Amino acid sequence: MEAGFYQKEQIDTHLLVASHLDYISREEKKSLFVLIEDYFEFRKKVAFFLERNFKDICTKKCYESSLSACCQKEGIVIFFADFVVNAILSKKEDINKLVSMLHIENKGDRCIYLGEYGCMWVVKPIVCEMFLCNQAKKKIFESDYKIKEKWNEFKKCQKLFTWPDRPVLFDELENYFIKAGLFSPLMYMHNSPGLLRVKKNGLKSKKIKHRIIKTLST
Repeated sequence: MEAGFYQKEQIDTHLLVASHLDYISREEKKSLFVLIEDYFEFRKKVAFFLERNFKDICTKKCYESSLSACCQKEGIVIFFADFVVNAILSKKEDINKLVSMLHIENKGDRCIYLGEYGCMWVVKPIVCEMFLCNQAKKKIFESDYKIKEKWNEFKKCQKLFTWPDRPVLFDELENYFIKAGLFSPLMYMHNSPGLLRVKKNGLKSKKIKHRIIKTLST
C-alpha cells in the first residue's frame, strides 16, 4: 500500500528542501546555518531541560505505553521551517530515512516518524519539542516551581522564533525559499489565515507604536 496524502505532502517537502540545499553553494548553506544558529542553541537548551526533568515520566507513561497524545497518527502540525532546520543539521542519510518511512503506509495509531528509540528527526518539529501533557506538567511542576518558571521562559522564547507578530526565523526561512521560486503547502506563515492575521495585526501594532513615539517626540 502506498503512503497517504499527509505523508506525500511531507515527502515532497523533505525532498524540496534537501534538493535545494544540495544545489546552493557552500557559502550560502553556511549563511543559512548562521541564520538558524540562535534557534539551534535554544533547541539544545530545551532538549537538555526536558532530558533532565521529564525523560523518565515521558518515556514510561507515554512512549512505552503508546499513550502519547502528541505522537498520534497524522496528528502533528509540522512547519516548513522545521524541515529546513532539520535538513541543515542532518546528513543525507538522515533525510533518506525519514523519506523511506513516509513511503510506508502507516497502519498503526502512532506518528510515522517514531522509530524504535523515539523520534527519527535530528531536530524534531517545534510542536513536538514543546508539547508536555497535563499529567507530566502536574507531576513535575508541582514538585518544583523553578522548573515551571524555566519552562514558561522557554515558551516565551519559542515565540521569538515562531510567532509572526514581528520578524521571526520561521517566516524568514519561508521567504528565503519563496524567493528561490520554491513553494510548499506547509508554508503556514504564508498560507494560514490565522498566522496571516497575526502578521497583519503585528504590522498594525508597529505602526501605532511608531505614531505614538513620533507624537511624544514632537
